[in-house]
Parts: sequence; structure tokens; C-alpha cells
Amino acid sequence: MKLSIIIPVYNEEKTVQAAINKVYQVKLPSIAKEIIVINDGSTDSSKFKVQSLKLKEVKLISHSKNLGKGAAIRTGLKIARGDLVVIQDADLEYNPEDYNKLLEPILKKRASVVYGTRLKTYPLKFWGGNKTILPTHLIANRFLTFLTNLLYGSQLTDMETCYKIFKKEIFKKILIKSNRFDFEPEITAKILKLNIPIIEVPIEVRPRTYMEGKKINWLDGFIAIWTLVKYKFIG
Repeated sequence: MKLSIIIPVYNEEKTVQAAINKVYQVKLPSIAKEIIVINDGSTDSSKFKVQSLKLKEVKLISHSKNLGKGAAIRTGLKIARGDLVVIQDADLEYNPEDYNKLLEPILKKRASVVYGTRLKTYPLKFWGGNKTILPTHLIANRFLTFLTNLLYGSQLTDMETCYKIFKKEIFKKILIKSNRFDFEPEITAKILKLNIPIIEVPIEVRPRTYMEGKKINWLDGFIAIWTLVKYKFIG
């Protein structure tokens, strides 16, 4: 069995090498890895940082201009040869060591789709030493998850999580159209409309700030709402 790890990259020169190295080094018992890096029109040195790693196991594909996370994932899916697919951001918010937890329900044949939930026990704190980084993002994520559950009758705790792992065969049933961060609500809506159960497992993240390079913004939140509503009523 093989896991295709798709890593969209846009101007992540500070973290992309460390992220790829973590993915490369993680041990997956009895599962081979395929690492697909999509350089999505980066204007910094991200592409050269990836090339300088000189890892044969890493496939690097470059877009001539920035098309968005969803478009990068679609490019990765076209060349993915794994039985399973997982999305990995290049910003070090997520830890590849969690792959094994995500894989377990699939390997035990209890699921075809697994999400890594950040929000099940993630507290909202506006002050103090452990105050929440970007609390408005946490509130927005919880609202989008609530809206998903309301529209599709699901019981998710974290719809917007990056860590989603799928059996590759799922994409024979689903056509992804999104170019940007609306990939997350689109894929979730279409999976739920097919009555495919989504199992969640807890993961931990290290949220980053806009100063550290975070890119998703309030406009993406409104697009996510529209995407959830739209796919409730159309294919």
C-alpha cells in the first residue's frame, strides 16, 4: 500500500525544507510514501529550497503562476499513484508524526476518509500566557463546522482541518472544482452528500500568525460559507 502526500507550496521558503524533511523521515509501518510537492507560483526561493534537498522520493511540479491551494491539490491528484492521499501544508503547523493516527481507522477498515481534528479540545482564550493565537480564526472555524453539521447532518468538530486522508478511489466519485481554500468545504460537502462517513482523530497543531506567513483571510471564510450552501443544492 502507498500513501501519496500532496504538499502545496506558495512562498514558504522559511519552512518548506523542514516540512518536507519531517514528511520524509516519518515512519509508516508497511506503507510506502510518495511525496508530491506543488510549487504554486512562488515568488520567493521556495522552489529552489525544494530542489536543493535532492530527494529522489520527492516529485516537484511547478505552476507558472499562483493558482491557489485547491488548484495545487488538483494538480497533485492527477499524478498521485498512491492507494491513499493526504494533504500536508508546508508551514509546519501540522506534524507528520500524526499520519499513523490518521491511517489507523483506514488500515483497520473502519473508514475511507479520516480527518485530523484540532478543535475538539482546543480552548478559546483571549488573554493569559496560553491565549489563543488568532481567536477570530478559531471562532470562524467552529462556525463553519457548525454550518456543515447543520446543512449535511454530520457531527464533525473540525471541517477546516488541513489533515484529511482519503482512499484514492474517493476521487473517482468526486470532481473537485475549487482553486483556493474552498477546497476544504467543497470536498467535505461532496463526501457527506455521498453518505461516506468521516471519522475524526485528535491531532495537535502549532498555529502561526500572519507575521509568520499565514495566508487564509476573512474573505475565504465568506467563500467557505457560500461553498457549503452551494453544494448542498447542486452537484
